[in-house]
Amino acid sequence: MKVLKFGGTSVGSAENINKVISILDQQSKNSKIAVVVSAVGGITDKLLEAANLACQKDLEYKQVYNAIWSRHNKVVEGLFENSENDQSLQKYHEKLHDLVSEKLNDLRSLLDGIYLINELSPKTKDKLLSFGEALSSIIIYHTLKSRNLDASLKNSQELIVTDLNYNNAAVNFDLTNTNIQSFFQSDAHAIVLLPGFVSKSASGEITTLGRGGSDYTAAIVAAALDAKELQIWTDVSGMFTTNPKLVKQAAPIVQLSYQEAVELSHFGAKVLYPPTVMPVLKKKIPIVIKNTMDPEAVGTTISQEVTSNGSPVKGLSNIDNIALLTLQGNGMVGVPGFSKRLFETLAQEKINIILITQSSSEHSICFGISDNDAARAKEVIDIVFEYEIALQKIDPLVVETDLSIIAVIGDKMKSHQGISGKMFSTLGKNNVNIRAIAQGASERNISAVIHKNDVKKALNSLHEQFFEIKTKQINLFITGVGNVGERLIEQIKQQKAYVKENFKISLRVAGLSNSRHMIVNDEGINLKDWKQQLEAGEKASLEGFFEHAKHLNLRNSVFVDITANEAVSNIYGDYLKQSISVVACNKIACSGNIEYYNELKALSRQYNASFLFETNVGAGLPVIDTLSHLITSGDKVNTIQAVLSGSLNFIFNNFNAETTFHDVVKQAQEEGYTEPDPRIDLSGIDVARKVLILARESGHSIELSDLESDNFLTEAAMKADTVDDFFDTLKNDEGYYQDLFKSAEEKNCQLKFVAEFDKGKAKVGLQEIPEGHPFYNLKGKDNIVMFYTQRYPEQPMIIKGAGAGADVTASGLFADIIRIANN
Repeated sequence: MKVLKFGGTSVGSAENINKVISILDQQSKNSKIAVVVSAVGGITDKLLEAANLACQKDLEYKQVYNAIWSRHNKVVEGLFENSENDQSLQKYHEKLHDLVSEKLNDLRSLLDGIYLINELSPKTKDKLLSFGEALSSIIIYHTLKSRNLDASLKNSQELIVTDLNYNNAAVNFDLTNTNIQSFFQSDAHAIVLLPGFVSKSASGEITTLGRGGSDYTAAIVAAALDAKELQIWTDVSGMFTTNPKLVKQAAPIVQLSYQEAVELSHFGAKVLYPPTVMPVLKKKIPIVIKNTMDPEAVGTTISQEVTSNGSPVKGLSNIDNIALLTLQGNGMVGVPGFSKRLFETLAQEKINIILITQSSSEHSICFGISDNDAARAKEVIDIVFEYEIALQKIDPLVVETDLSIIAVIGDKMKSHQGISGKMFSTLGKNNVNIRAIAQGASERNISAVIHKNDVKKALNSLHEQFFEIKTKQINLFITGVGNVGERLIEQIKQQKAYVKENFKISLRVAGLSNSRHMIVNDEGINLKDWKQQLEAGEKASLEGFFEHAKHLNLRNSVFVDITANEAVSNIYGDYLKQSISVVACNKIACSGNIEYYNELKALSRQYNASFLFETNVGAGLPVIDTLSHLITSGDKVNTIQAVLSGSLNFIFNNFNAETTFHDVVKQAQEEGYTEPDPRIDLSGIDVARKVLILARESGHSIELSDLESDNFLTEAAMKADTVDDFFDTLKNDEGYYQDLFKSAEEKNCQLKFVAEFDKGKAKVGLQEIPEGHPFYNLKGKDNIVMFYTQRYPEQPMIIKGAGAGADVTASGLFADIIRIANN
């Protein structure tokens, strides 16, 4: 024999009840079944709402009653919508309508009585709540009969005997088991329908079994009959690895032990209520959780068998609305009785303790309770320890609210090393602060108290660590989606599948911003039409974009700056403090004030968030990364010589006696090799910033003002009011620029704008490079950097390649993002 229980959602509509009947029809062909049903979904809450309004003399209770009547009537009409053409069905329809109306009239009388006497006692409350299951069981039974299924209806109140603890009655199992066994021996129907949740005392008073009462009813019946299995039918396909509403990748767990199921249920898995397990656990009866909406899904089987799904962790769970209370003080050390007085006080107030941790020094006791109980707990505990607090032996109770508990659960965790380490390192990397930790000696459960705002990020991070195929999701917030930004997005779109397949990295763009608009989406922005989405986005602001990233609180977040804006660079610290890594194409932060540069480096270490800026020097060339490896391995940089401006190299490679300096600069501007105002490139400030960054990365503390800069532009060019005026000066001063070229040509040299760092001093300027020098044959927009170090004193380490262009710069940013993902 099997026992099936159907929850409120499963019987919440005519459509769903039809699915229930189909399941019962199929299962009753193989064996006799007992079926326990809950009230129609949401009706229990409506009954309480109506009663509370009536008790408060609020006539609105009549409207709530009408909604209850309407809901049940709608279900009945839906089940018999085609009965007018079938006389037999019509009789069942009319009979059921009369029975439901009679029951609802009794409910109306009870509510009117509550209104008149202005009182809702626990006893009356149980009588009121019993209507929900009574109505649903009547509806389903008569529908079964109308479809010629062999069914009977038995009122559970005649079987389950309890004490008089109204609203949460304790079962008398001796009497109850005898009643159940006797009834089922005498009942020969294939389907026996029972309302859940309801019971009666030995004296005949209506009682209820409290929270999870329908599940409990089913378990009591299954245990009394030594059933083959207990099936819990709900609206999900079993118990999941974690809350699927918070973690999209959550998956059903095929097999759980009783203990694992109890732990998951206690820590927030709503599918199963822990007391449900107890009657069947003693009899070792399996529990199968199934989905009424998808009966063919495997579901979850809960039994005494301990299995492994390839991971010692079976599930992650959480409890929200937790308050953490701490009793501490030097007067507690070595003094017996503090714990007894504390927990005895809480027990007397019927305050349930969810988590406890105590320091080995006995200096403090920390425990978690429901937020709703926090104020009352503080009041009574401060009174109990009033004397010790007055003598300053202990401190007044400390209360922290807005917290949640997350738990990692699995029977086989105790035989695997490093579970705690993985759990806490994963949380730490994602800036999830842990307020308290609890782990039992059985090692079946490791619990941590965190802020409620971090729950989604914590569960996603831990699920990624313990259940997914080691795929790490990176959430990108990109600002500055111009030429380079557009290429980066295209590279992400193009390489997304490849990176996921080969490197187990899932790239997701969660935010985009330009100077006008911004968009964010915690599920990821569709990159097929991102331009249209951005154009329709909200008004852009640096603070707003940051607040969005902070509020979403996504794991493995990265802020990507592809601007040259100083205001954007000034907000890096805010991102790092939220453990959001920063990838910067913008050079201003690293070449500005040395104190800010050092602060960003320190914040990166403190908050475990990467700060990478490879594209600051050499675009996509691995200049900074190579330098970092040299320094980390213990090498010391003596001298740096470099050509670091692709735009200037392009200009001087194309400038000769047959061209004009004006035309070459204009060409460089039009082809995107220079800034819209070419003076930014030609002044050498960009090169100065780059060599400054290399010097700082080599371990030297220097400022931009310490650099020596040899400006080759004429005074008129630098003082020009507009870009057009600047180009006019180039035409007027062509002779000067031709003289520079001729001087180099006469010496068989090439003009190159060179950056140098030697003996702690840096300089930039135009130089005549002789034939044979590594810089001489540098073509196009290429960059070259030579590192002379203790290990490379005579033959330098040389890095050479394209140092300008949107594609290579975007590829450098992409490489930094992948470095962070691999961290």
